Amino acid sequence: MKFTGIRWLNLGCGILFTAHVWAAPPIKPIPLWPGLAPGETNTVSTEHDTSKPGSELIAGKPVIRLGNVSQPSITIYRPPADKDTGAAVIVCPGGGYYILAWDLEGTEVCEWLNSIGVTGVLLKYRVPKQENGALQDIQRALGLVRHRAKEFGIDPQRIGVLGFSAGGHLCANLCANDSERAYPAVDEADATSCRPDFQFLIYPGSLVQMDGDKPGKIAPYLAVTTNTPPTFIVMAANDPARVENALVYALALKQSKVPFELHVYPTGGHGYGLRRTQEPITTWPDRATEWMKNRGWLEVR
Repeated sequence: MKFTGIRWLNLGCGILFTAHVWAAPPIKPIPLWPGLAPGETNTVSTEHDTSKPGSELIAGKPVIRLGNVSQPSITIYRPPADKDTGAAVIVCPGGGYYILAWDLEGTEVCEWLNSIGVTGVLLKYRVPKQENGALQDIQRALGLVRHRAKEFGIDPQRIGVLGFSAGGHLCANLCANDSERAYPAVDEADATSCRPDFQFLIYPGSLVQMDGDKPGKIAPYLAVTTNTPPTFIVMAANDPARVENALVYALALKQSKVPFELHVYPTGGHGYGLRRTQEPITTWPDRATEWMKNRGWLEVR
C-alpha cells in the first residue's frame, strides 16, 4: 500500500503530519522495557519537539528536535515485500545526548533503508544527558530485535547499527560493551547477544581523547578489539566535532584487523543527515549501499 503526500510520524506523544511522499506507515512503537526503564521514575511522557521558531534549517528543511525522552522505544519500518532482503539496521539519531534529531537522523534514514530492502529500526533512547541510560537502551534494543527476529521477518545474523554524531558514539559504545549488559536482565531477550553484525558511524563525536589540538587515544570504554564488527565511517575534514574521531578510530580498526571503510571529505561540516546538497559528502548513502552490497548484507536469503 502506498500513501502520497503524507508522512506519518509517531513521536509517542502524538501524530504529526508533514508533506512528503512515503511508502507505508511504520507499525506502532514498541516499548523497550516491560515497565519503567532502569533508574527511571517518570511514569508520564514529557517528550516533545524542542525546536524553536526560526531554528536552523538543514538543506532548507526544519528538524524535529525531540527532547525529554524517558520512555524509550523502537519503531519498525519494513521495506516492501518484493525488496525485503532480511537485513535490519537499528538507527540512532544524534543530538549531543540532549535531544534526538528525530526526522533528519531518524525517520528519513529508515525510509532510505527501506528503499534498499533493509528494515529500519528507529531507536528512541533516553535524553537529555543519559549516556548510561542510552547504552542500556541500545543493548536492550539489539537483544530484543534479535530475540524477535522471526516475528519481525529479520535475519538475526544481519542486524547492524547506524548512528549520527552522539548516536555514532552510542553505536561505538555498544560495539565495545556487548558482552555484558549494563542493567540486570529483564527477560529472555537479555540472554540474546547484543553484538551488532556491522556498524555505520556517521560524523561520530567524542570517540577520541584530545590533547589540546593533538589527537590522543580512543577512550578506554570505547576500545576497539578483534571482536569489533565491520565498520563504515563518514566524516568531513572541517567537521567541528573533529575529524580525528574518524581517523583514529579507523586506525584502531586497521590495527585490530577489523574490516572497515572510511570516507573523509574536505568539506561538509556536521549534522547533514542524508539530505542531499551540493556537498559531495551528502552522497554517502550511495557509498554505504555499495559497502553493504559488497559485504553481502543485501543478498536475499
